[in-house]
Amino acid sequence: MGHVTNSSWVPSVTLRVGVEGVETAALLLGSDGRVRGDADMVFEGQPVHPSGAVRHEREELVLALHEVEAAVERIVVAGSAGGGVLTALAPDGAGVASYTAKGAPDVTAVAFAEFFREAGGWKFGGVGRGYASGLAGLVTAYGVEVEEEPAPAVSGPVLLPGVVKVPGQAPPADGSVAAGTEVSPEAGGGTPAAPEVTPEVTPRSAPVDAGPFPPADRPYALVGGWEFGPVFEPVLLEGVGDDVITLDDRVEPGPVLVELAHEGGGYVGLFPLDKRNREGEYVFNTTLPDYRGGSVVATPKDRRLRLKLSAKNRWVLRVKPVAAARELKGTLSGYGPEVFVYSGAGADLRVEFEGRPGEEGGYVGLQSHGVRGRTGGGLGPSDLLLNTTGALKRTVPVPQGPQVLLFSADGRWTLTVREVDA
Repeated sequence: MGHVTNSSWVPSVTLRVGVEGVETAALLLGSDGRVRGDADMVFEGQPVHPSGAVRHEREELVLALHEVEAAVERIVVAGSAGGGVLTALAPDGAGVASYTAKGAPDVTAVAFAEFFREAGGWKFGGVGRGYASGLAGLVTAYGVEVEEEPAPAVSGPVLLPGVVKVPGQAPPADGSVAAGTEVSPEAGGGTPAAPEVTPEVTPRSAPVDAGPFPPADRPYALVGGWEFGPVFEPVLLEGVGDDVITLDDRVEPGPVLVELAHEGGGYVGLFPLDKRNREGEYVFNTTLPDYRGGSVVATPKDRRLRLKLSAKNRWVLRVKPVAAARELKGTLSGYGPEVFVYSGAGADLRVEFEGRPGEEGGYVGLQSHGVRGRTGGGLGPSDLLLNTTGALKRTVPVPQGPQVLLFSADGRWTLTVREVDA
């Protein structure tokens, strides 16, 4: 893998990160760019973070990104060296990120790269900041207190060749770590980052008011390290009335989570368009008032995902990785259809459905999909677990995970999970 340019998405799984021949350390930073305390530094002498999400093992770091505390915004990987090649490997051994920091005179410690949160997921970016004051001076810049007096530092960090700038990442509050500089292709830093692409949609109305509409977004966290499909930057669109939506190429091929909120009453429907621009089988098709729903749509391999939306009023559409769906555990309540991910043992699922508001009946159903692979393998065939109408209280068996569950309901519901013995 070549040098990282700007920043790139990485899967929120357990990654092994190292620099050959270099003793590395990890610094877990809050929103202010500093550690919360000395425990937020993980190295050979302090090999496990209190959360258990970051560990030091045999000259490499183990970062369980899906288990990192919400208060941690960035993880900086540093080492006592003048330079080197940092690599990050997924659980199956595949390389997901790499960065080369070239050496410079008087540099004895380097902040190689960082993993940082964005749009609910994790990104990787090269840093390449060198310090003549060694690792003690480097970690002090990020707020770690060291016992010995650090060696006198040069005026500011030494910028190494091959440095890239990670946008939106502020330096530590004391300003002691300067941002890197953009790299040109001639400098060995790869190609410049492509300009950000916005979805091909018509102009939108003013943002929807805060409150129950739209439903609150959920944090991105992989369940057991499973991706359940592609990992990409989530997309949020909003508007009023009918529209045709073309998603940009950040929405990668494979199963994706689509969530729709529609204000007030009236019909709302969402249909994928095929290569001939004809409607496929509906994703949402209802007159349920104040509709809020989630489902899974397959993004084609050979073209962008296009959706036809029929709506009377204001709406918000979210397209996210399936792994951003709510985890099925404990007792959950909701309104309308929703997608869940499940990684536990076989379970008995208690379903309590109130029926369609103001009417008799109302559909309620549950489909289960197995998962073909841990990293982007997609979903397997479906198994229909529940398919009926009207208010009910019923218990249905759910297969052992990992599973993606598509729950449909024309109204309010409560689900309670009771795992059974293996």
